[in-house]
Amino acid sequence: MGRREIAESRYRRAVHPLAWLGGVLIGVTLGLLGSGGSILTVPILVYLVGEPQKTAIVESLVIVGLIAAGGVVPYARKGLVAWHTVVAYAAPGMMGSYAGAWLAHFVSATVQLTAFGVLMLMAAALMLKPPTLTPADPPRPVPWQVAAQGLTIGLLTGFLGVGGGFLIVPCLVLVAGLPMHVAVGTSLATIAFNSAAGFTKSVQVLHSLGGRIHWPVVTLFTALGLAGMLAGSALAGRLEHSQLKRGFGLFLVVTACYILWRTLGGM
Repeated sequence: MGRREIAESRYRRAVHPLAWLGGVLIGVTLGLLGSGGSILTVPILVYLVGEPQKTAIVESLVIVGLIAAGGVVPYARKGLVAWHTVVAYAAPGMMGSYAGAWLAHFVSATVQLTAFGVLMLMAAALMLKPPTLTPADPPRPVPWQVAAQGLTIGLLTGFLGVGGGFLIVPCLVLVAGLPMHVAVGTSLATIAFNSAAGFTKSVQVLHSLGGRIHWPVVTLFTALGLAGMLAGSALAGRLEHSQLKRGFGLFLVVTACYILWRTLGGM
């Protein structure tokens, strides 16, 4: 099959209704929970669209970053973004994201997808964990702890193409002491910065491996994700948050098991 035929096949799969539904779900989940949606991007691109694994991870950084950047605008207009906290997390996070993208050059796509499946199970565990009440007088965050958390989340962003919101939001609430609605807006801003830093290096790595970004796919799923973000934000105040997290956590478990089965089954 030639390059043109491959591109046409990929486009047909990208416009399949199931792929469109997945693209909207990315944004809806981010809008409802402030996290979790970006971890669906790589599986959707690999298994529904048919993108190569390395390419999907790089494209995920673009899609996730743009959706997060678009989603943070209404929060910023309402004053629901703690910009000083964004700087505290994003500065080490951007360095970590760049380093994570560099490390991805030295491992196979199988290793990345296996790590991705394990990370999804970790995210599911956090989603299924009973909610922890925010202390009335949260401890003052220690700068080195904030930097270490930002660096770790950034490494995951660059290495696996995820936004890391499922880790950022709990850190912002429990460590930084932010109210939940402020934590969501702050998380989206942090994700946007981390994704941008990871992309600058990961696209170089992709090109060195002979791959390339398929911009029509990126554009389509960014648009779908932004539409889903608006819908999710509108529904956020009408649905039970704990039930949504529980249902999404179970969905992540099923998806992670499928990824690990597909990835490790062929080894």
